[in-house]
Amino acid sequence: MQKDTTSSSSPSTNTGRIRHRKRSNEVIPEVSKSNGAQLLVNDKSKYKSMLIRAYSSVWMIGSFVLIIYMGHLYITAMIVVIQIFMARELFNLLRRAHEDKQLPGFRLLNWHFFFTAMLFVYGRILSQRLVNTVNSDKVLYRLVSSLIKYHMVVCYSLYITGFIWFILTLKKKMYKYQFGQYAWTHMILIVVFGQSSFTVPSIFEGIFWFLLPATLIVINDIAAYFFGFFFGKTPLIKLSPKKTWEGFIGASVTTIISAFMLANIMGRSPWFTCPRKDLSTGWLDCDPGLLFKPESYSLLGWTPHWFPWKEISILPVQWHALCLGLFASIIAPFGGFFASGFKRAFKIKDFGDSIPGHGGITDRMDCQMVMAVFAYIYHQSFVVPQSLSVEMILDQILMNLSFDEQEALYRRLGEMLQQGIERMS
Repeated sequence: MQKDTTSSSSPSTNTGRIRHRKRSNEVIPEVSKSNGAQLLVNDKSKYKSMLIRAYSSVWMIGSFVLIIYMGHLYITAMIVVIQIFMARELFNLLRRAHEDKQLPGFRLLNWHFFFTAMLFVYGRILSQRLVNTVNSDKVLYRLVSSLIKYHMVVCYSLYITGFIWFILTLKKKMYKYQFGQYAWTHMILIVVFGQSSFTVPSIFEGIFWFLLPATLIVINDIAAYFFGFFFGKTPLIKLSPKKTWEGFIGASVTTIISAFMLANIMGRSPWFTCPRKDLSTGWLDCDPGLLFKPESYSLLGWTPHWFPWKEISILPVQWHALCLGLFASIIAPFGGFFASGFKRAFKIKDFGDSIPGHGGITDRMDCQMVMAVFAYIYHQSFVVPQSLSVEMILDQILMNLSFDEQEALYRRLGEMLQQGIERMS
């Protein structure tokens, strides 16, 4: 028998073709043990970068101030636009052109889920204010009441439609990509859209509860940049090589002081402190409540005799502002660290390039999302009275009872009051 001299196939010929994920062309430098080369103080092009960043910041701050002046509804519209841009940047992060060409209409499915979530969340947040806006028109009131009553049914039907749409578009050899996109879409809805949506209830509770936390994040970011720019020597965290302890500490002190001072300034304007009960855009005038009424504190015994001020005026809300400042300076930056780690995992520098010198919208909103959730929870837990009030009961009546049922309740209350008066007389 002739011996078979044919060599066995090498392992490389039997293994299947290895698929490699397409990576970004932009290389992110790895963090060395000594991050000194990547600190801002050692960056030779730091002044050019600072000018570009400052120019964009001026435009953003100017636009932001204009929208704040226009009122609650315009601020809400701004939040919606920001959420759409963030979703677009994150949807594009895991997209592959080759696979998308084989799945016509698959991109549209992502946006279907996104706008369904938007309808569900904002429908629940703004329903009562929509009712308050149209309650003077009986026809519109009945129409809006019907829409609110079946709001959850409509949203669930839209979601199930998208779910069935996804199942019917599953294509052989594309399952992994399609399910990955499905999971990625829902992650965006939960982590990004869900967190940022907490901003809207805070807006209608009073612009103060939206503007102060958002401003503190901006101040913290700017202060961290400049303290790191001029004094940064000690690296803070490996995920963000340019972040330094000097920038972190300097920004924390600046943010806490700013919180205390800004609360005193903002808290004296009815435009910032009054809650908005409807979707109108007119001027507001209300009783600001005890939180926004100044209290005087004597400085006698605490200051030398030559000190010009013998007492100071402080709004009670300024003590709450200190808590917001602490969170904005110590905890909220971890939202930025999370985003930095996320970008390193995908080998990208920024989520987008829509803002020169800053990256994408998502790059500017990472800390804002964390802050928005905290501001809303803090306000509901420590500021809003926990007991029932006349306004809260009236809101529930308007939202849950039809017009005829409200008339019946009004007559019944009148009868009860009349009986009470007769008993007392």
